[in-house]
Amino acid sequence: MSMCIVSRSFYHTWFGKFILTFLFALSFICASLGQPAPPTGLDAIGYDSHVELSWYQNAEPNLTSYRIYRSEDQGGFEFLRSVGKLEKSTIDFVGQSELQFEYRITAIDDTGEESAFSNEVNAATFDMTDEQLLTMVQQYTFRYFWDFAHPVSGMARERNTTSIVTTGGTGFGIMGILVGMERGFVSHEKGVERILKIVTFLEEADRFHGVFPHWMNGATGEVVPFSEFDDGGDLVETAFLIQGMLTARQCIKGESPNEVELREKITQIWREVDWNWYRKSVQQVLYWHWSPNYGWKMDHKIKGYNEAHIVYLLAIASPTHPVPVSLYYNGWAGGSYENGGTFYGYPLAVGPDRGGPLFFSHYSYLGFDPRYKKDRYANYFNNGFYHTLINRAYCIDNPENHKGYSDVCWGLTASDDPWGYLAHEPTANRDNGTISPTAALSSMPYTPDYSMDALKHFYRELGDEIWGKYGFVDAFNMDEDWTASSYLAIDQGPILA
Repeated sequence: MSMCIVSRSFYHTWFGKFILTFLFALSFICASLGQPAPPTGLDAIGYDSHVELSWYQNAEPNLTSYRIYRSEDQGGFEFLRSVGKLEKSTIDFVGQSELQFEYRITAIDDTGEESAFSNEVNAATFDMTDEQLLTMVQQYTFRYFWDFAHPVSGMARERNTTSIVTTGGTGFGIMGILVGMERGFVSHEKGVERILKIVTFLEEADRFHGVFPHWMNGATGEVVPFSEFDDGGDLVETAFLIQGMLTARQCIKGESPNEVELREKITQIWREVDWNWYRKSVQQVLYWHWSPNYGWKMDHKIKGYNEAHIVYLLAIASPTHPVPVSLYYNGWAGGSYENGGTFYGYPLAVGPDRGGPLFFSHYSYLGFDPRYKKDRYANYFNNGFYHTLINRAYCIDNPENHKGYSDVCWGLTASDDPWGYLAHEPTANRDNGTISPTAALSSMPYTPDYSMDALKHFYRELGDEIWGKYGFVDAFNMDEDWTASSYLAIDQGPILA
C-alpha cells in the first residue's frame, strides 16, 4: 500500500496508523537484510564413493536456497548444485574412491542476493572394507528411525512423505535403535530414552482389545484408517510392534530408573493384547482385523505361509490371553502351507512356489531367531536361506528379460514401483522389473556373501541414483528408467535390524 493513495480519513483511524507503521517497519527490515550471512558450520565427511556435506541453517526469513561449490585437488571452485532453504545437508556422489575435494557454500535470498562463502572444508573418498560399507549402510538407514522419527511420539513414520506413524514399522524401528545403541550410533542412555518415549506414547494410544491399529496420528495416538473398513485393531502389525518391544525388554537389562520403567511398561502392553478376541473367541484361526465400527467385515484369516509367523508364536506365548496350540496347526499351517518342491535346484519346505516375496522370510524373524528351530514342517532358517537363493537365481535367470537383473542386482519383495506399490515376487505376473534393495540387504543373515555383493553393486555402481540421506531408496526399475524417491519404515527396518 503506497502513502500516495491512502486517504486522510484512513490515515487518521487507529487501524490505518497501525497498517502504515507495520508497512514502514517491514520495508525497513527487508532493506536492512541486504546480503545474506554466509552459512556456518560447514563440515564434510568422505566415504567410499561419496562425500556428505552438512551445515547450520541460516536464520534469514527470506532465504530461498544454498549453493554448493566444489574444487577437486586444489583446482578452481565450480558450482555443483543448489539445494532448498530447509536443507542442511547434501550428498555429493562422486562414484570413485581415492579422490580429494574442497567445498564451500553460499546462501541465496529471494532477491537473488548471494552471501559470501562459508568456511572451506575438504574431504577424501577412500576404499572402504566390507565391514565399513555395512556400517555405513546401517548408519544411514538408522537415521530414518532416529532423525526422521515423529517428534511427538518418537514412532516411525509410514514413509518419508507423511507424518502418519506405523505400528509394525515402529517395532522394526525399535530393533533398529537397539542396533544403533550396539554399534555406537547413539549412546545407550539416549536409545533407552527414545524407546521409553515411544512406549509411553503407546500406553495412551488407541487400542482395540489391546491391539493397535496399523496407522495412527503420531501426535495424538488416534487411529488413522488404513482402508475403508480397516479402522480398528491390526493383529499382524501389532505382533511386529510387540516383537520389537519384547526384543528391547530382553536387550535392555540395566537397573537405571528409565530402564526399569521401560521394561515394566513393555510388559504391561504385552499383557494387555487379547489374542483370543482375534479368533472370534472360538475359531481355530486368528483374524487380521477387528473394527469397533465394522466388526469382522474385513474377515481376513491369518494363514501361512507368509510374513505373519510371529503372530501365532506370540499368541501362543501370551502370559494373559494365550490361544490354544491347536491354532498353530489348524490356523497358521492349516491351508496351503507345505511346499516340498525344488526350484533352481533349491528345496523349499513351506510357502508358495519360488517362495513368494522375500519379506516373507524377514519380518517375523527380526526378533525371533529361527536358527536351530524347527516344527513338523520346516527349519525356518533353512527355509529362508533357500527362499533367498531361489529369489536370486530367478533374477539371474531373468525369464521376463528385465533390464539390469544379474547375480549382483537381485531382490524381489514388496515395495513402491513405477505404477504404485506391489508385492514383487518370482512369478510372471508379479515381476515387473522392479528391484528393491531391501530384499537382498535384509537377507544378509541368510546369504551374507551374495547380499554383500549386491550392496556393493547398489552403492558403487548405482549409488548416484539410489543412495540418499537415509541410505538406499525403496526401489528402482531400469526398464522404466525409474527410481523411487521414497523410504518406507517396513523396508528400512529389516536392513538395519
